[in-house]
Amino acid sequence: MVSSTTSAVDPAAPSIFEYFERDGAIWGGYEGDTVTFGKFVGTRTGDSIWVSFVHVLVADGTVVTGDGESDLEFTEDGAIRLVEHYEMHGLPQLSVCEEIAA
Repeated sequence: MVSSTTSAVDPAAPSIFEYFERDGAIWGGYEGDTVTFGKFVGTRTGDSIWVSFVHVLVADGTVVTGDGESDLEFTEDGAIRLVEHYEMHGLPQLSVCEEIAA
């Protein structure tokens, strides 16, 4: 994750997401920064990804659930960028995740 309106992203230790896809189904997990661990599942149609997610916050163990939609883009060097639109705490949010070398 490179940016988020929900929280400040620590560039030295950002949340790391791992995505999988088969036949249009998307699933995976994430952890780091403000999240102890999280899971998501959803679908991809063209350049759009829709997921439902659940994660546990590091600060107080609160469980957070929600839905989000991501626009799939590419960076200038060809890496995948996801621009994620979701709602949290009753407000619209925006996060950006970029692919890192494995």
